[in-house]
Amino acid sequence: MSQKYETLVLLSPELAEENRKAIIETLTSIVEREGGKMSAVDDWGIRTLAYPVQKQTRGNYVRLEYAAPGTVIAELERNIRITDGIFKFVTVRLADATAA
Repeated sequence: MSQKYETLVLLSPELAEENRKAIIETLTSIVEREGGKMSAVDDWGIRTLAYPVQKQTRGNYVRLEYAAPGTVIAELERNIRITDGIFKFVTVRLADATAA
């Protein structure tokens, strides 16, 4: 059974455009390979950070929204941890849509 998840990734502002796109494509392909379905990829661009992260005061935010089985999260986060250029990330499970 698939749940909806959102992963927010903070990328280094020093990454070249093609490197940033390659990282995003890798993450989306992991979700799809493991049986998930991407619903949105939002590149928020470079923003000023609230506090320095790895001596950087700016970072590139990318939000991934997808529906996937829970096992996908472990594989996705494992790959995020070993990828150079990713400073931080957070994954949250989105609430199911409720009828009003």
